[in-house]
Amino acid sequence: MRRTLSRALAATAVVAAAVSGASAANPDMMTATPDSLQWGPCPQKAESQRAESQRAESQGSEAPRLECATLDVPLDYRSSDGRQIEIAVSRLASKDPSKRRGVLLTNPGGPGGPGLDYPALLAGAGLPKDVLDSYDVIGFDPRGVGRSTPVTCDLTPQQQARGNFPPYAHTAADVAKEAPYARTIAKQCAASRTAWMLPYTTTANTARDMDRIRAALGEPKASYLGSSYGSYLGAVYATLFPERGDRIVLDSNMGPGGYDLANFRLLGRGMEDRFPDFAAYAAAHPQYGLGTTPKQVTAKFFELAKRLDAEPVDGVDGTLFRGLTFDRLYVDGLMPKLAEEWQALDKGKPLPTPPPVSENLLASHFYVACSDSRWPDKVRDYQRNAAIDRLKYPMLGGTTGSIKPCAYWPKNRVEPPQQIGDRGPSNVLMVQNERDPGTPLAGAMKLRRALGDRATMVTADQGGHGVYPFSRNTCVNNTVTAFLTNGRRPADDLACAAEPNE
Repeated sequence: MRRTLSRALAATAVVAAAVSGASAANPDMMTATPDSLQWGPCPQKAESQRAESQRAESQGSEAPRLECATLDVPLDYRSSDGRQIEIAVSRLASKDPSKRRGVLLTNPGGPGGPGLDYPALLAGAGLPKDVLDSYDVIGFDPRGVGRSTPVTCDLTPQQQARGNFPPYAHTAADVAKEAPYARTIAKQCAASRTAWMLPYTTTANTARDMDRIRAALGEPKASYLGSSYGSYLGAVYATLFPERGDRIVLDSNMGPGGYDLANFRLLGRGMEDRFPDFAAYAAAHPQYGLGTTPKQVTAKFFELAKRLDAEPVDGVDGTLFRGLTFDRLYVDGLMPKLAEEWQALDKGKPLPTPPPVSENLLASHFYVACSDSRWPDKVRDYQRNAAIDRLKYPMLGGTTGSIKPCAYWPKNRVEPPQQIGDRGPSNVLMVQNERDPGTPLAGAMKLRRALGDRATMVTADQGGHGVYPFSRNTCVNNTVTAFLTNGRRPADDLACAAEPNE
């Protein structure tokens, strides 16, 4: 059950000027030679993508129309003529050439998430016809992921089952106990057969890959729709290539540091922001036996976590229970399932074993999260963080404050962490749920401030992770659709009221 957290996290000036390239050129100022993409049938779906694809197909997906191709890109953009890696690209072409205005690059989140099937998933989830007509919707597996040149940490099945979140740290000793495991994972990644990719598997290089895709498509500019970690990827692209972005939509927004230590710790707050929605739901449905008031449901959470820490039910301990709850809070429609799972655990009944998370998903998550930013390397720093976060965010803070493999990541970074800034055209629309567990509003507000006048932000009075087009909030959906199709964007930040999500 520890896999649930892995699945859930299955979200300034241009820093590239500090990166010297071949022939003393800045790689981000070069225009890629538009290699021709040879479109053909998409590869058989990987196991990690099958569930999402089935969901899309059940909703009337346009998966049969999806075409795929591959594109060679530089491993290291400072030496663009050096070693190349492969990026898998997909296209859901506009059915109406008379309405087509360009390409819409997409990313569903991560880091580590595949995106080849995402255009079909978006279409199946209700991406409006006007948007589908206006663009060729482009998906891709980021470098290191899926059908692109993949990375590995040679994780064992036991390590895969453990996921990418540390156990809940109740004490400083718990953090110290976790440190050797975190060090082991970092060493495995650094010694793996794909360790040659490790310094170059970063969000900045993925953004550069996106610009190569744009050029290969023969487009002077590209629009973009990215969710969760995809919001950070889009912000990096808009920073590195401000004049090559057309209409940029950032959905469910990370802070301006991406998946760094601050964002990881902020997940504890996201849990606290979102949990009251479930507490209200469970209290309104007393048949689950979890309490008749939100206060009683909240007390039940801590009671179950403490009991499962002491005596797990078929492998589900307190850490896994917290992770299961966090995972289900991403989607309103999963609240009945979560209530049933609480009910079963309360009665000592086992839960079904979830499908495994792929080794590549976990490995690529580590490669990007740990390479993008600098993490403290002293155990005492994480002991202090866990102590603070347990008090501030007791539901999840003991986990999100604890130590990860990033603490022991190799120091051979080839460029400094990206800095998001406000230089460039005002062509960014941010959309955000107020009670998002995975990318809390507090982080989104920091990104909004970093982008300055480049962005306008639309917030929705609702919970859950992911807004467009999955939400049924017409205020948000209509605003994004108008921006993508007509270029109309609110003059000022907009707050959308709660609407029935039925």
